[in-house]
Formats: sequence, structure tokens, C-alpha cells
Amino acid sequence: METGKQPVSAVLAGPYGHPYHPILVTVPIGAWVSSLAFDVASHVVDNGQFLTYGARWLIAIGIVGAVAAACVGALDLFAIPTGTRAFRTGLLHMSLTLSVTAAYAVNLWWRLNGGDGAGVLVLNAASLAVLSIAGYLGGKLAFRYGVRVADESAQAEGFTHHAER
Repeated sequence: METGKQPVSAVLAGPYGHPYHPILVTVPIGAWVSSLAFDVASHVVDNGQFLTYGARWLIAIGIVGAVAAACVGALDLFAIPTGTRAFRTGLLHMSLTLSVTAAYAVNLWWRLNGGDGAGVLVLNAASLAVLSIAGYLGGKLAFRYGVRVADESAQAEGFTHHAER
């Protein structure tokens, strides 16, 4: 379906074949994975307070990045025809990622209000586990359903031998 491959707004969501959403999601994913590494490391080293402070910053950066990615991702979702498997997968992907973002916002609030080290670590790990499922669904949207990637004729062009052109 061509409609799921074309942007609602190329200026806001990225031009055809080059969506902004996949590059923007690297910010929250990287920040939140790093925050979990910092949380775990803070329990391993002596006086790991600097690591918990760093984890707090990484969670905040991830939240800001997730909001930006969600705005652009919503534009990609609006391009998918409703009632399709791709649209239902997109809704589930969006619901999970918004839930994860909310969980990290709660985690940040908890930390800023003197949250306990073990509790925030468990919430961090659980949030990252759900984010992994959401990421799988995002990959399914792009790589299986072709949402916002090149159409079949453009993809075929990349597999044509030089002599065949």
C-alpha cells in the first residue's frame, strides 16, 4: 500500500524513504539503556551517587527525546490506512511507547523526590523490557509492512545488477 509509505508532511516527518522517527528514537533508547547501566553500576561501585545522578539526567534526556520521536511517529501513524494490520500494530507500538515514557516520567519524579535505589532500578528495568517489545513492533512496521520506507519498485532498483540497467 503506497499510502503507508508516503509522509503526511515531508517537512515534519521526513521525506519519502527517509523518515525522522527511526533516527529520533535512538535518543530515548540510548539514554534509557545507559540509565539502566548507570543504575546497575551504582550498586557495584563504592559511593555510586554520581552514577545515580547521571541516570537521572539520562532518564530526563530520554523523556525529551521520546516526546520528539512520538510527535513525528504520530505523523507516520496517520499515513497508515485504518483497519489494517499495520495500523493496529502502529497503535500498539504507540501505546507501549507512551506507557514506557510515562513510566520513565514516574521514575524521574520518584528519583527527584528521594526515590529508593532498588525500586527505581526495578522500574527502570521493567520499562526497558516493555520498550524492547515496542521496538520489535516498530521494526515490524518498517521492515515487514514497509511503513515509511521505499516502495517495492524503489527497493527492487537496489537489487538490480549494474549490467541490467
